[in-house]
Amino acid sequence: MKVHLVDGTYELFRSWFGAPESKSPSGQEVGATRGFLRSMAAMLRDDEVTHVGCAFDHTVESFRNDLFDGYKTGEGLEPELLDQFPLVERASQALGMVTWPMTEFEADDALATAAAKFRDGPGVTQVVICSPDKDLCQCVRGDSVVTYDRRREIVLDEDGVREKFGVSPQSIPDYLALVGDAADGIPGIARWGAKSASIVLSKFIHLENIPDDHEQWNVKVRGAATLARNLAEQRGEAMLYRTLATLRADAPIDEALDDLRWKGPDRPALEALCEDLGERALLDRI
Repeated sequence: MKVHLVDGTYELFRSWFGAPESKSPSGQEVGATRGFLRSMAAMLRDDEVTHVGCAFDHTVESFRNDLFDGYKTGEGLEPELLDQFPLVERASQALGMVTWPMTEFEADDALATAAAKFRDGPGVTQVVICSPDKDLCQCVRGDSVVTYDRRREIVLDEDGVREKFGVSPQSIPDYLALVGDAADGIPGIARWGAKSASIVLSKFIHLENIPDDHEQWNVKVRGAATLARNLAEQRGEAMLYRTLATLRADAPIDEALDDLRWKGPDRPALEALCEDLGERALLDRI
C-alpha cells in the first residue's frame, strides 16, 4: 500500500492563485476552499490512495520565529486567504482525511514526522509526500519515501533529488542554509549559489565538514576563496539557518497507520460545509 501525505497549506495556496474567486451565501470569499475540495476529491478517487493524512499551518508562525526574527510570518497575506485557513481544515476533515493542524510546529514538520513514522509500517510500499516544497526533499529515502508534485506530475526519489539539487536528501538543510530560501525568510550566505553549494556539499555533505580554507576543498568551484571566507565569517548564522531548514520528526502525530485508511467522507459534515460554501455539485462526486 501507499501512504499519501498531503501538504494542505500548499494546496490552499495553489487553489488561491489558481481557482476562480467565489463567494459563499454569507459573502465570505471561499474560492480557494472550493478549489481545495475539488482537488482532494479528485485525488481520493484514485484507487492507489487508500491511506491519507493532510497537514496544515494552523498559524503561519511557529517555534522557528522564536529562533530567528527574519523567519516567515503571515504579514502581507491577503485577509481573504487567511480567513480560509480554518475553513480548509474543516474541508479536509469533512472529506474524511486525517487532518493535522499545526501551531507550534509547521505543516512540513507534521509531514516529515508522519513519513518517518509510517515508512516502515506493515504493508507500506511507499510514502508519497504530495508537495513540491524543496524542504520536504530531505525526507526522501530511496524510492520508499518520495515527493510528488501533483500539478506537474513529477515524482522525486533519492536519485531525483540528487539530479535536481546536486546533493543527497540528507544535505538539503545544509544546501538551503547556504543558498537561502526566500519563501521561508532564510537569507543564506553571501555569494553562495545553487551550483557552488551543490559542488561543495556533494563532497562534504554537511556544513561542519567544510574547511575554512578553500585550498582544502579539492573541488573546482568559482570564487572559492570568497565563498570560504564568507562561510567562515558567518558559520554561526549558517548553522542557525540549517536548524531553521531542518524538519522535525517529533511533531504531535498520534495516529496509527490504520487510522489513516480513508473510509469516505463525513457525510453530514460535508453536506453542512457545502451548504455554507454554496457548493452543491461536489456532493454528487464523492
